[in-house]
Amino acid sequence: MSGLFEPTLYMVKGMAILDSDGNRLLTKYYDPTIFPSVKEEKKFEKQLFNRANAEITMINRLTCVYRSNVDLYFYVIGSSQENELILQSVLNCLYESVSTILRKNVEKRTLLDNLDIIMLAFDEICDGGIPLETDPQVVAQRVSLRVEESPFNDQTVTQLKQKIGSTTGAVLQSAREQLKWSLLK
Repeated sequence: MSGLFEPTLYMVKGMAILDSDGNRLLTKYYDPTIFPSVKEEKKFEKQLFNRANAEITMINRLTCVYRSNVDLYFYVIGSSQENELILQSVLNCLYESVSTILRKNVEKRTLLDNLDIIMLAFDEICDGGIPLETDPQVVAQRVSLRVEESPFNDQTVTQLKQKIGSTTGAVLQSAREQLKWSLLK
């Protein structure tokens, strides 16, 4: 009886987005016992990328589902006993959320430009290995609300740059005048 699989909420062991060369763009692993170091994570990602010829595969006793588009590969990883349909629904949510956030322009350059928002989507979809949301519209909506609530948006950054620029200009002007007066003395 001890060999039976006990149900758990911690269904997702990791989520990853790799580029067309198999390099990580964004990854999040939820079980440190499986991959205790970044070196082991990257080794697994190379195996994962090299086996990406089926939608569902088994690597190192982990069930992996994947989906690709243009130059990106999306992965969701679970234990060997995990239900593939649940992992697939998390994967679909991840892909469709990213697609919605990036306005259907799912490619490496656009993803890198919006990496902070995609990281928020990862957190909205899964928390510590527990899937929280599988509706991509809800995820995209929550992420957009969190971005709007952020104290640092594009307008704030622009205003900050202007203030720094004007402050820097005033400091330089003051330094010039002090230098001029010290030379005239």
